[in-house]
Amino acid sequence: MKNTSTFHTGQAVPLERDNIDTDQIIPKQFLKSIKKSGFGQNLFDAWRYEDEGFPGQDVSLRKINKEFILNQDKFLDSDILISKKNFGCGSSREHAVWSLLDYGFKVVIAESFADIFYNNCFNNGLLPIVLDSKEIDKLLNLAEQRQQIEIDLENQIIFSVDSEIAHFDIDPFRKKCILEGLDEIGLSLTHSEQIKEFEKNRILDSPWIFINEKENG
Repeated sequence: MKNTSTFHTGQAVPLERDNIDTDQIIPKQFLKSIKKSGFGQNLFDAWRYEDEGFPGQDVSLRKINKEFILNQDKFLDSDILISKKNFGCGSSREHAVWSLLDYGFKVVIAESFADIFYNNCFNNGLLPIVLDSKEIDKLLNLAEQRQQIEIDLENQIIFSVDSEIAHFDIDPFRKKCILEGLDEIGLSLTHSEQIKEFEKNRILDSPWIFINEKENG
């Protein structure tokens, strides 16, 4: 099925580990930039490479860990990540989410997420889905078999090629933001006319505030 804002169909990679923390997702030496891009090449850096990474490095010259699952040929085109419990624990910084997005992941499915990481996902347009262990095991098996996974966000259902796998819960407001591609700034801009009207009325109701601002600024 064609990928749209409502549906996503893709290949999944099974990262069958508990307690994957944000420093494992993107190590601390890469956190200096706030551009939200360029982090994908260092996603899971300590697991993907056999040497120590540093910012500005030419990753094409680095020694690849061929055993790590993201480096295996059959998973190179994956854009759905399947994991286990407590994914994204650790730091509150958003770089972990940025690195997953920059690598190409659109969805992360796990048994549970760290709260701050979970919120950061929605703030940046990465869809986190929580499922129970039996449903996760089904998806891990499908990923190993390279079967496509279809995610119907509108109806909150995950399908394999020939059957429904799971129904997932999501906050209605967060679902709306993901479907419409809205972050916090974008959401504010949808109310731009109301904001302008409020500012206009505020100037009329309390003009002395703005006079003081001009004098001080």
